[in-house]
Amino acid sequence: MVNFGLGLPSFAGMTYQPPFSGWRAWLGLDTGQPMRDTAAHEPQAPAEQSLAPREIGLPAKRRMLGHVADFLIDHDLDVLPFTLAVGYDCVTGANPHLAQRILERTEKGMPITLSWLEETMATRPEDATAEALAALVGELEQGLATLESTMTGVQQATDSYSQALEHQVTAMNSEPADNPLVARLTALTRHMLDHTRTVQDELAANQAQVTALQDRLEEARRLANHDHLTGLPNRRAFDDLYAREIQAARAAGETLCVAFCDIDHFKRVNDIHGHPAGDRVIRYVAETLGKIADAHCHVARHGGEEFAILLRGSSLAQAWARLDAARETIAQKRLINRTTDMPFGQITFSGGIADALAYPNRAAALKAADRALYDAKQAGRNCIVIAGHDSTPMRDAA
Repeated sequence: MVNFGLGLPSFAGMTYQPPFSGWRAWLGLDTGQPMRDTAAHEPQAPAEQSLAPREIGLPAKRRMLGHVADFLIDHDLDVLPFTLAVGYDCVTGANPHLAQRILERTEKGMPITLSWLEETMATRPEDATAEALAALVGELEQGLATLESTMTGVQQATDSYSQALEHQVTAMNSEPADNPLVARLTALTRHMLDHTRTVQDELAANQAQVTALQDRLEEARRLANHDHLTGLPNRRAFDDLYAREIQAARAAGETLCVAFCDIDHFKRVNDIHGHPAGDRVIRYVAETLGKIADAHCHVARHGGEEFAILLRGSSLAQAWARLDAARETIAQKRLINRTTDMPFGQITFSGGIADALAYPNRAAALKAADRALYDAKQAGRNCIVIAGHDSTPMRDAA
């Protein structure tokens, strides 16, 4: 939501703060003072004359245009309808997913380019629903586990109580039958025993229901950790796999490589052929990358047209060769949109690989792989770059 006060607009809990502002004074739009507010600085209209709506809204519109212009100039973007729309979405919070990705990329020291914006806008934030579902499933699983533990304790206590009552009934039956007090106590104990057995049956039925719910939640958790479009593990599952694989690699003294792959010019596919066709391209790339997966190689859809790969027990050179072979397979394939019989043209992807154990933490390794992916894009796309290395000699050797 836009803050029409003197401060900057905020979105998704963040504040967009452009690093430069001198251009406004250079254009004569700012004198070093905050933007004038009509109530404090504009000449007051006569009491009998009301301000036109345009006069009332002008300062707010001027501030909004200033923030959008700040965004374009700070990131050295051309003034185009597309970039104006992106700037508006970012400063108003209309697209918090895009704003978050821009902030993350800026924090990495990476530029916000027109091509990157086009590819990013082509992606759809599908992970939020899966993330919320997975969190809910986790809470339900924990609640059911607690309930099951409590019910087990209650059932054990009920069994002990039932056994004690049975012993008591047996002892009372040995007493003289003509004692009316004993007869009454025996009848009462038998009634309590029958009621306890009913409770035991209900507990057993509830236990069976809890077990069935746990089985269904396990299936829901599996679905929450998989991407519905490709069937690959999703970003959440990848994060869990990454944590486990890095521990396993360190424990076994093995290598671990992490890679990011991104389909080149994917926005063109969506623009020309439509999103359903784009989804088919994503599925094809996912299927091809999935063929290199095994017990020590995990492929996940990280979001949009981006994939993440973990390769344990492979050196950087071996991981590069494995991923480059998949890249070459896809690049040589000529796909056709069967719905329209139009060729897609050459489909390629770029990739970046990093040694996950060469960095102080997982986040740093992911950042290095992401930076290598950016270098691959800058190098002309359709190539794999190793973080801190030039992939050209390795490609020539291959």
